[in-house]
Amino acid sequence: MKKIAVVLAGNGVYDGSEIHEATLTLLAIARQGAQYQCFAPDISQAHVVNHLTGKEMPETRNVLIEAARIARGKIKPLSEYKAADFDAIIFPGGFGVAKNLCTFAFDGINCTVNSDVEKAIRSTIVAEKPVGALCISPVLIAKVLVDVEVTIGNDKGASSAIESFGGTHIKTTHGEIVVDEKYKLVTTPCYMLDATIDQIADGADNLVRKILELA
Repeated sequence: MKKIAVVLAGNGVYDGSEIHEATLTLLAIARQGAQYQCFAPDISQAHVVNHLTGKEMPETRNVLIEAARIARGKIKPLSEYKAADFDAIIFPGGFGVAKNLCTFAFDGINCTVNSDVEKAIRSTIVAEKPVGALCISPVLIAKVLVDVEVTIGNDKGASSAIESFGGTHIKTTHGEIVVDEKYKLVTTPCYMLDATIDQIADGADNLVRKILELA
């Protein structure tokens, strides 16, 4: 049975992982006959957002601890990830990707990437194993790998950033995927588009299916 690492960025669309994307990715992995192990960096969140009001809260939370809510406690620090132990790695979206896994939300094209995140991406590529990225996560992958072919749907700002990193952006719509054969990289736009939860499921299913074909 193939085993997929899933990297989370917290818990909640505005300051962590997008819960629909994360959960539907895990469901797609299980339904397609594979196993998953969740990971997250053991770091403080960039900030905490009240998901009712959209306003920042005067709190400090830990990305790993918050992500454990989605993983039902079955999660490991990303520093423990070893590409040799897995067949692929997948990054669901959410603003936490752009705030916690990297600083794209604050620094744009001048963003930096968390060291454990970069190491996980690079070691997986060196091992010639597939990488999946949903929603805003392709921006993170493009920052690390540079010359990639990816999609975030049709968002002009994010697509311009990808191209400024040296990547190629392909416009897509709901449920569609883009495959970069060189890197075995599969991406899908999800909530970068004005999407419904069933459209998110389509994207997750299609991405996971291709990842397992490449693994």
